[in-house]
Amino acid sequence: MSSNRQAAASSPWRAPVLFAILAALFVLEGTVRNGMFSGSWNTSLAILNMGLISAITALGVNMQWGYAGLFNTGVVGFLAIGGLAPVLVSLPPVEGAWAAGGPRLILSLLVGLGTLALARIVYGRTRKVWTVALVLLVGLVAYRWLFDPAVTAIEANDPARTGNIGGLGLPILLSWLVGGAFAAAAAWAVGKVALGLRSDYLAIATLGIGEIIVAVMRNEDWLARGVKNIAAIPRPVPYETELQQNPAFADFAAGWGFGVAEASGIWVKLCYMSLFLVVLLVIILLAELALKSPWGRMMRAIRDNETAAEAMGKDVTARHLQVFVLGSAVIGVAGAMMITLDGLLAPTSFNPLRYTFLIWVMVIVGGSGNNWGSVLGAVLIWFLWIKAEVWGPNLIGVLVGPLPDGDIKAHLLGSAPHMRFIAMGLVLLMVLRFAPRGLVPEK
Repeated sequence: MSSNRQAAASSPWRAPVLFAILAALFVLEGTVRNGMFSGSWNTSLAILNMGLISAITALGVNMQWGYAGLFNTGVVGFLAIGGLAPVLVSLPPVEGAWAAGGPRLILSLLVGLGTLALARIVYGRTRKVWTVALVLLVGLVAYRWLFDPAVTAIEANDPARTGNIGGLGLPILLSWLVGGAFAAAAAWAVGKVALGLRSDYLAIATLGIGEIIVAVMRNEDWLARGVKNIAAIPRPVPYETELQQNPAFADFAAGWGFGVAEASGIWVKLCYMSLFLVVLLVIILLAELALKSPWGRMMRAIRDNETAAEAMGKDVTARHLQVFVLGSAVIGVAGAMMITLDGLLAPTSFNPLRYTFLIWVMVIVGGSGNNWGSVLGAVLIWFLWIKAEVWGPNLIGVLVGPLPDGDIKAHLLGSAPHMRFIAMGLVLLMVLRFAPRGLVPEK
């Protein structure tokens, strides 16, 4: 039986068939209306667009885990810091914010970075802890002396409507690259500390940095208004209202048998889908080229046996840092894309269960080490995650139908929304049991 499963896993038709089944699910979601499917193309495309963003996130995690065996438990933090980029890059500048405390804020950040760099230089030359502590203490005092008044002034600038520093008013697509750069910088800082030690230190460090990033975004109002959120983030596609007011588009929608409101939603989602597909395919192309290059073979050799690779003269720590930064950059790009799609930055929505655990389920189910497997797993798991919210109550209703009315029946019906968590656990267990290397395993 084991040999039969291995033969099926190595079949060249396995991935195309699974992708065809996945495509059929989205077609059914768009065309069939019953208790299982919505019969709405708007719903189907909305699920697909978020699934494509999840696929890009899963590709970043797959680079870290599938290529190098690095366990990143702080995916939510790198998504969040990437999602900050559209706010700081593409929103228009807030009137009066820069004059209130902008220069002093920039100077304080430079002082903070300079303090860290000076502390490292001092330690490298003296190897004395007390001199490093003195440098850090003086730098902290200077940093807070500059930073605190600047933040107070910015947050006092029209706090009801803004109270934040604002953005640069640059194109929104540029913010996707900046989001990747933000996440890469955070990954470099974490990797310089945690990589080279035992593997569990990286898991602890990424878990901590992920929560720290989200906590900073929630509490620093000057950055992105904290829990007050930021809406009306610019988008790279037309607005539905603009399309609905266009007579040519109304005629186009009528020719296809759609109402103008429904057609405008479908058109906008198709525009987003096109952009997301381009980004996804470019990342897959680069990832596949890297995986099949000498660099990719070296990374897999390090993943499979670090001791042997190090004995062959490979700098394991440097290569780990390299792939960790690259994977985090991809995750940061996905975070910027997600905020652009939503048009809203809400730091309280960055939940580790959704943005770390579920991403890991996607990678494991799809097949770690296989880029196409990660894409398949991401889109499939996101589809099931969304539909479980509908299918779960329906299934519970059928199962408890024969039961008499009472507390037990009411409790089971009330617990139906939690079916999505049970469903994800069952899917993961089934895949680990019958396809332990994933639906599309690494060759």
